[in-house]
Amino acid sequence: MEFQAVDGGEPTADGGRDGVRLEDLAPQPLLTRDYETRPALVYERLRERHGPVAPVDLLGVPAWLVLGYRESLQVLQDNAGWPKGLENWRARTEGRVPADWPLGPSLEVNHVLIQGGPGYPRLRGAWDTALRPFQDPRQPQAKRLRAAVTGYADELIDLIAQGGRTGLADLSAQFSRPLPLMAASHLLGFPGSQGDDALMDMWRVLDAGPDAEPALARLLVTLSELAAAKTENPGEDFPSQLLAAHPGLTVDELARELFMLLGMTSDHVGILIANTVVEVISGESDGGVRHTLSAGMIRETMNRVAMRKPPLVNFVPRFAAADTPLGNYTVHAGDPVWVSAAAAHADPLFAGQTTPGSSSISSRAHLAWGAGPRQCPARELASTIAAAGVSRIVERFGHLEPALPVDQLPWRSSPFMRGLRSLPVRYELSGEMPPEPAKPAEPEAGLPDQEQGITRRSSLWRYLTGLIRPGG
Repeated sequence: MEFQAVDGGEPTADGGRDGVRLEDLAPQPLLTRDYETRPALVYERLRERHGPVAPVDLLGVPAWLVLGYRESLQVLQDNAGWPKGLENWRARTEGRVPADWPLGPSLEVNHVLIQGGPGYPRLRGAWDTALRPFQDPRQPQAKRLRAAVTGYADELIDLIAQGGRTGLADLSAQFSRPLPLMAASHLLGFPGSQGDDALMDMWRVLDAGPDAEPALARLLVTLSELAAAKTENPGEDFPSQLLAAHPGLTVDELARELFMLLGMTSDHVGILIANTVVEVISGESDGGVRHTLSAGMIRETMNRVAMRKPPLVNFVPRFAAADTPLGNYTVHAGDPVWVSAAAAHADPLFAGQTTPGSSSISSRAHLAWGAGPRQCPARELASTIAAAGVSRIVERFGHLEPALPVDQLPWRSSPFMRGLRSLPVRYELSGEMPPEPAKPAEPEAGLPDQEQGITRRSSLWRYLTGLIRPGG
């Protein structure tokens, strides 16, 4: 059943402010310590003071944050009234966005998620065409992807198992974060493990820390090299499919699109896997979840998790095409508007209809993948990777329990994402123990690896090996 808007609601202290401009409001910073540790409390305070739309300060830049579910749909479903594209941002055009703004590096990459204007429809159509073979379970590419992800998941679990049949592990660092990286390498057609360093740079960009800008520069160089290689020698990977659907893409344009794909198949998927595992092993979800997971209800469980803890908490900005009433304010033309999926899901008008046992709203009404004509094109791809990962966790571990109380698990927040820093668990493997990995051959002096038949594991794999806790 679709969500039905509920009329009413108490007026806020500020009331309506039709004539007040965003830059004159002196909004409070959003990304505070409270936001890092208790974002729900921050959303609640903003909602109490401002209603469903609030002015906030994003690292020195004022913006509107949409907190209401109904208002979020209003923005997301009206692409003409609330377009994307940084060219629509009045403050940026007027030179009022600092050149060193920390969020600038990720927003300046003009890919399908950011882009507006007349070129967008053709680009989005090419994305839909290029992704279809990987998202349609009947297609051989989709079957190979799922088999590859299952194999990668087993590799990671086998690595954890080197610590013993029972022990301690960090399922975030040792499973949910690396698994999407390995899947992304498969999708992009990276040769060997060459993409590992680039893919980890994607995390740095998403976290919007002090090293985001150099990480972005390195990442785009690597992706440009990959794009050039696929232009010369296409294959059956995603870059080749996108080029076939949009032959006019330059190497630089293709690199930017690959950047977007990495963002959706790395951090987003890893967080969704970890959050789903936490719900299952902590008993936070409805009773019998582990049984329903093993019975094939993983997708539905993931939808429920995405409603409660969406990985993508704030979408990239849209901009008012004209002065438009939204919530208790008038948003003026060119103002940046950030829709917060996390806040919208906590909106009492929505959350009150999603309580356990309630049948008034479908779990698919969540906004974790957006809504409207610009809903994430890779949502099925990301869900497939996450579901395959959770499936192997459930099947390979006979017992899992959090090694910390759930309310003490450490979280990391960025302006876009929110996920666990670590997920320490006590585990017990089921079934036969995997065989010990073969020791790598000793290299002969003076001969390159290729001539010796040696395949060196990537820096990512060496890092994961260092996380094994024997006898934990």
